Amino acid sequence: MSQEDALVKAGGVNFVERLVAGHELSRRDVLKAIGAGTLTLAGGGLIEACGSALGTTGGSSSAGTIKIGFVSPLTGPDAGFGEPDPYVISLAKKAFASGLTIGGKKYNVQIIDEDSQSGTRAAQAASDLINAQNVDLILTTSAPETVNPVSDAAEAAGVPCISTVVPWEAWYFGRQSNPAAPVPFKWTFHFSFGVAQFANAYEHLWPQIPTNKVVGVMWPNDADGNAIRAALGPMLKAAGYTIVDPGAYADGTTEFTTQINEFKSKNCEIFNTFPIPPDFVTFWEQAAQQGFTPKIAQIAKTGLFPSQVEALGSLGNGLASGVYWGPTWPYSSSLTGVSSAKLASGYEASSGKEWNQQAGASLALFDVAAAALKASGDPKNKQAVATAMKTLAVDTPLGHLAWGTGPNPNVVPTPIIGGQWVATPGSAYPIDFVICENSNDANVPVAAKLTAYS
Repeated sequence: MSQEDALVKAGGVNFVERLVAGHELSRRDVLKAIGAGTLTLAGGGLIEACGSALGTTGGSSSAGTIKIGFVSPLTGPDAGFGEPDPYVISLAKKAFASGLTIGGKKYNVQIIDEDSQSGTRAAQAASDLINAQNVDLILTTSAPETVNPVSDAAEAAGVPCISTVVPWEAWYFGRQSNPAAPVPFKWTFHFSFGVAQFANAYEHLWPQIPTNKVVGVMWPNDADGNAIRAALGPMLKAAGYTIVDPGAYADGTTEFTTQINEFKSKNCEIFNTFPIPPDFVTFWEQAAQQGFTPKIAQIAKTGLFPSQVEALGSLGNGLASGVYWGPTWPYSSSLTGVSSAKLASGYEASSGKEWNQQAGASLALFDVAAAALKASGDPKNKQAVATAMKTLAVDTPLGHLAWGTGPNPNVVPTPIIGGQWVATPGSAYPIDFVICENSNDANVPVAAKLTAYS
């Protein structure tokens, strides 16, 4: 007896059509699943086989599968950002294991993660998710080299996309055809710190050490560097700092003697940079060899994670940096119920590595995704999901996020907290991050004062 004959005998071909309807499955999908299971109705085998094809468990019915794409840099220069993502994705999968009930219908949830290779594969990863996987929603994180191409692809294809960990100005204005006359995006949404948060943190951190307020800056010719140069420079000048800027340099530069000599000649007692990680290693080693030792060495984009600072050896001790999440943040994930402290300790136990601030931001993406899908009323309707994002409010490890109240309709700014990497005797790790100011979020506890770099 053929498979179709078996179905007719079991209740008619209409039974197949009812299974197919609303599940993005073809007749062939259903028949293939039945062939892989059993052709008899004994013990509910027919229903179980079809249930397996639909991705359900226990024989329960499902309204279909929500596909969430996730793109981050697991390899390449920005790979430090991706270190905790496999652990975070495992938490999200566990939370989604029983599915999501939305609009009275229960959906399975599938997460498809892609490595952007620090940007070289970002556009292709987005294309694969959109065209081959037909995802309903894309999440992406960690530096404009990854986030901006993925966001652009989603915007062009009309697929909702949520992103984080790019200064929001670099994400918003960096993607505009005419930054002077920006046009709000329809499909892409962002939560992340901005230039104002950096300026506020620096203005509260740097005065903890007496300096001449002369700042040597290394701001590259890329989306981050250009956004920082345009906005942070004027803010610091308004706060009374003198900016020594040798000019934009290309990512991948290997010789910084000219810049170092200028910083030394201008007696720059503060240093600030937003480079890709390998460039800072090159610069900082050359600076040490050539005798440039500022009182405050403030880094961003690089030096965010223990692995990056440890790679510098003794040159990493005392570097000032910022964090967008840490284990002392008094907030929890609304999707998983995991507190910031447990997120950090769980990652350490799972990986054997020190906590990584990206874990909080990546988990926040899934908090936002779950809230947006539920608020949409129809997670398979991309327009409904995008519309829900415009007024979404959700609790995350980073704190409470609310769209519609930010600098533009697509953005929610998040805090940057200032601190310093310190080698602490007796610590379980070679170097620890110590919070030294909390001007952007007073709920985050301060642990110490900034000390001079030496």
